[in-house]
Amino acid sequence: MSYYNTIATINSVHKIYLVQHRESGKIYIKKILEVYNPRIYKYLIKHHITGIPRLYNIYEENRQLILIEEFISGLSLQEMIDSRALTRDLIIRFMGELCDILEKLHMLNPPIIHRDIKPSNIIITPYNHVVLIDFNAAKYLTDTDEHDTVLLGTKGYAAPEQYGFGGSTPQTDIYALGILLKELSFSLPIATSIFDAIIRKCTKMNPSDRMKTVQELKTEIEKLQTRSTKKPQHTTVFATWQNLLPPGFRTKTPWKMLTAFIIYICIFWSCLTLEVKDATVFHLWLERITALFMMLSIVFCCFNYRNIHQLIPLCANRHRLIRYSGVLVLNFAITFLLFFVMFLLESIF
Repeated sequence: MSYYNTIATINSVHKIYLVQHRESGKIYIKKILEVYNPRIYKYLIKHHITGIPRLYNIYEENRQLILIEEFISGLSLQEMIDSRALTRDLIIRFMGELCDILEKLHMLNPPIIHRDIKPSNIIITPYNHVVLIDFNAAKYLTDTDEHDTVLLGTKGYAAPEQYGFGGSTPQTDIYALGILLKELSFSLPIATSIFDAIIRKCTKMNPSDRMKTVQELKTEIEKLQTRSTKKPQHTTVFATWQNLLPPGFRTKTPWKMLTAFIIYICIFWSCLTLEVKDATVFHLWLERITALFMMLSIVFCCFNYRNIHQLIPLCANRHRLIRYSGVLVLNFAITFLLFFVMFLLESIF
């Protein structure tokens, strides 16, 4: 562990750090765990599973486990929920990939139950792939486990059996997936009930009443994708127009819409009444329209309109400072392009 230098603290409460290897210069994540199952991590360090950060080193000392794992660049699913950057198609895709990861864990002998599936434990890479992290609460499924005597997991996502009403099984993770799907559904700009039946099936109180496997859950979700492609044309066109609404109007929250309306009025008024000395009518309006597009581009970039952040990978970084830097780079690039077009038109006319 002395080969790694700490370069940043990601979460001081949970003891998560960004570290750099002294010789190779590569960046890793270092975690210090006080609650863990050593057998889980010993298995994962020897058997890498796609969709889970690769483990490079583990060290147990004084009832703590220190681990070095792969650094995954991206946003947490919680951050995507907060920024309302999700679409129905993205939800279907992310849930499908998450089911694939959990299927690999549940198919092991004995199966590994994650037991702490929640948005903050799911990273979305810049290429929109899912990575499941944090196996602190994970356990093996054994026939001798009849009850979970200690609650490990997160309130709101933990299944009833995690409160001591039974033993954790694959249905425990399926329950959390149902709660996750419910939260993802609620984050959509346009309310939908398309996931309701699946959510109810996943979150039944009795584990035996839930879906039997994550593969069954994935199949049901993929059916929704097929069904959505068969919707009438007028419905699709209406949904498309809803998605084109500018920032401030997508959530249909009254106070946000009022604030956005006032801001847009101010932007239009200030730009379209701009005065330029010794300018012809053409050049005056060219300057005004360029200023208008610049102001609107800043608003659209900052609020990720039409997922514009995907143009710059830095905008999808999990670290806030790097993500903000990516947004600044994107704003600068668009501003430069607008200035270039303006000067080009001025030189021609």
